[in-house]
Amino acid sequence: MHQALYRKWRPQRFDDVYGQDHITSILKYELENSKFSHAYLFCGSRGTGKTTCAKILAKAVNCLDLKNGSPCGVCEACRSIDSGAATDVLEMDAASNNGVDNIRDIRDEVMYSPSKLKYRVYIIDEVHMLSASAFNALLKTLEEPPEHVVFVLATTELHKLPATIISRCQRFDFRRISTAVLKEHLMRIAASEGIEIDEDAAIALAKHAQGGMRDAISLLDLCAGGHRRIDLALVEETVGSSGRGTLTDIVRAIVKKDYETIFSFIDSIVQSSKDITIFWQDLISLYRDILVTKTSKNAAAYLDLTDSETESLAELASMFTTERLSYHCDMMREAYLAMMNANSVRRIVAELTLVRMCDERLSTSPEAMLSRISALESAAPSGATNQRANQARSECADPATKTEKTVAAKKRQAPTLDDDDMFRGDAPVAIPKKEAKPMTAPESNTQNKLHPFKQRAEVTEIMDGLSAMMSSFFKNGKWYVDDAGHVIVRFTEESIIQRIKSFKGEQMFASAVSQVTGRTVTPADIALECKSESEMHDVIDDIIGSAEN
Repeated sequence: MHQALYRKWRPQRFDDVYGQDHITSILKYELENSKFSHAYLFCGSRGTGKTTCAKILAKAVNCLDLKNGSPCGVCEACRSIDSGAATDVLEMDAASNNGVDNIRDIRDEVMYSPSKLKYRVYIIDEVHMLSASAFNALLKTLEEPPEHVVFVLATTELHKLPATIISRCQRFDFRRISTAVLKEHLMRIAASEGIEIDEDAAIALAKHAQGGMRDAISLLDLCAGGHRRIDLALVEETVGSSGRGTLTDIVRAIVKKDYETIFSFIDSIVQSSKDITIFWQDLISLYRDILVTKTSKNAAAYLDLTDSETESLAELASMFTTERLSYHCDMMREAYLAMMNANSVRRIVAELTLVRMCDERLSTSPEAMLSRISALESAAPSGATNQRANQARSECADPATKTEKTVAAKKRQAPTLDDDDMFRGDAPVAIPKKEAKPMTAPESNTQNKLHPFKQRAEVTEIMDGLSAMMSSFFKNGKWYVDDAGHVIVRFTEESIIQRIKSFKGEQMFASAVSQVTGRTVTPADIALECKSESEMHDVIDDIIGSAEN
């Protein structure tokens, strides 16, 4: 039977463990000086050497002839542990043995001396899977075990462990192994196993492993199954990922709004039975690299890329604004979560998201609007267009209060109108006014162009002082003024208009508008309209649209 390469090449000494020198050096020192702890906690991502170091440690504490802090591998104790015959070294998977009874068995066993070895070693893998009662049963034994017992706990999710457990152990954090170290070890294994592999293919395998040595060796074993030279194309075909060049073409298609290329590529993924989520992960990774290139002065320090890939990233980064990159990243993150929860519609989610990424006008989110604004600023850094963009940016900063700006420190004294008075239809509304200028007579032209009402914040400030309830009604609407000076307020619900009219809210609103604008505005000059969402004009869209045109 073929033995998996990751098992065949599992380290037997601390010196053979790659990428964890900060841990192995301490362990070797403790073992050489007989100062090792009674309990260890190894935490870190998968495939970084936690269980391997736990097994080496179990051999080292029982080895009869230590070699530079590592087990010799030839003494009787080492050989019995390697063969699995040593009953004093017990490895338990907490994922399937997570009950309190399993821990009680350990608590009862630790009282007995080892049968053949010097120390009884308990290796509990995935310890975070233990139940709360199991952790409680382990606490006292873990804190003060007999002198002949050593505990080694391993976990990939440290945050799930109780603080009482962590405080009783000597903790070591295993780091993700760098791509360079993974690549070198893969080349070394390939040479020893007679596997022909290109260097760029080894780099691709190392990147796909995401810092895990076991994953990297397993991928090498998978690619070597075809008994042919391993090149970059074979790696991409085996793993099911898209090449960097293909991903770059997709990003360029997004910039150029080349929908044909986008749909064609998604169709090719589906027809080849590849997993769309793997392509999506690769695309998110590429966007991350573009964002780092765009925002960092020392991007090379955070990117593990060749010179040609770095130049390609710089070219792509020049096509985007930071706001647009951020908008695209948010959309891809949301799409990825949707793909995880809906297997049958992954293709549709991917296609719709890519189409929306091509054109921000298809989205009404604040992120999409900021992306459009940043494009305007880049195209016209000065002049009226930039002023409109700055106005829209300030209004997008807080979507809940789009066009309401902070009012200057000018305070107005106005008598308040109690909410109870509003329910009395004959309640007088006394509002101190400025010296008003008469407004021109209304015209019958119904085609007057609507403009955003620019003094909304000042009007709502006055109405807040009169009646918070009536002010809240008007805040739900969108305010416009036509060429004749009439004020139009549009709502999406007819019930709001009925409440305003039943409380004679037009009179209060007209008085507040008169005070702010300096013109005489009567309730007859106020128009309350009900429009559907699709018919509603948006102030931000008006500003951005006029600038884009």
